[in-house]
Amino acid sequence: MLPYNRYLFFVFVAIYVPSLKCGDVVHLSASESADKLEAVPSISTAAISSPVSKPAVDTVFSFSLLSSFPDDLEVSDYCSDLLHIFGQRYVAYVNCLVPAARPVKVCQSCYSTYGGLVEIYNNISSDQMGPGNVTCRDSLLRSDRLMLVYQLYSNLESLWEDSNCARCVTEHLESLTNDTLYFMATLNQTLTCFEKYQQGNHTELCKNCKSAYGTLNVLYSQMEKNSTLCIDIEDAMNMTRRLWSKNFNCSFPREENVPVIAVSSFMLFLPIIFYLSSFLHSEQKKRKLIHPRRAKSNTSLMNIQDKLS
Repeated sequence: MLPYNRYLFFVFVAIYVPSLKCGDVVHLSASESADKLEAVPSISTAAISSPVSKPAVDTVFSFSLLSSFPDDLEVSDYCSDLLHIFGQRYVAYVNCLVPAARPVKVCQSCYSTYGGLVEIYNNISSDQMGPGNVTCRDSLLRSDRLMLVYQLYSNLESLWEDSNCARCVTEHLESLTNDTLYFMATLNQTLTCFEKYQQGNHTELCKNCKSAYGTLNVLYSQMEKNSTLCIDIEDAMNMTRRLWSKNFNCSFPREENVPVIAVSSFMLFLPIIFYLSSFLHSEQKKRKLIHPRRAKSNTSLMNIQDKLS
C-alpha cells in the first residue's frame, strides 16, 4: 500500500501544483486586464472631450517661438524700456486716482503723477530718434489695430480734461496755481470754524462762521467768472454748502440772488400795478367828460321870436 499511496501523492501534486500556477497566472492577468479596463475610459474621455486630436507640444517650446521673429520686426531695447516705464507711471497714476475719487482731489493730489505719464508718452510719440537712430512711435503706437498704448493714454487724458485740472495746475504741471492755493486756505478756515462750533448750538455756528462762509462764497463766485474752477474746487464748495444749509440749517443771502429777488418781486407786483393804473386812468376820464346841453324845441324858438317882434 505504501508504494500505491506514494503514487497517488505524486499524482495529486502533479495535478494541484500546475493548477496553482495557472490560478496565479489567471489572477495576475485579471488584475492587469482590470487596470487596462480602468485606463480605457480615460482615454476614451480624452478622445471625446477633444474632437480634434492634437499632438503634445512642449509649453516652453511653444512660447519660445514668439521670440523667433526677424530682428527688423522686433521692438528695440530702447522702446521696450520706454514701454516698461510707461506701464509703471500708468499704474502709479491710476493708484493715485482711485483714493482721490471721494472726496474729489484728482487734480491737487495726482497732478505730479500725471505729469510723469505725459512726459513718457511724449517721448514715445516723438519723432526724435533715440539711441541707434530708433523711433518708438510707429512700433508702439501704430503697429497694430488695437493701439493699446494710445487707447490707455487717451482715456486718462480725457479724464484729466473733463476734470478741468489744467485750470488749477500750472502750465508745466509743476504745482497748483495761486488762486487754487488761496481758495484751499479759505476753505480750511471755514471748515475749522465749522468744527469749532458744530458740537454746540448751530445758531452760534451760523453767527460766528457767517463771515468766513461769506468770504468763501465771494471767492468762489469770482473764480467761476474767471473760469479758474476745477473739479476739486467745485466738489469742495458743493460739500461746504451742503454742510451749511442741510447739516447746520444756516442761511446766507448770496449777492447773486439779490437781482433775482428784485426782478421776481417786480414781476409779482406788475399785474397789481397795471390794474391799479388802469382804474385810476378811467376815473380821470369820467371826471373830464362834459355832457352837452339839449337844444330847445322849434315852437319855443318861434314864441321867442314873436315876442321880440
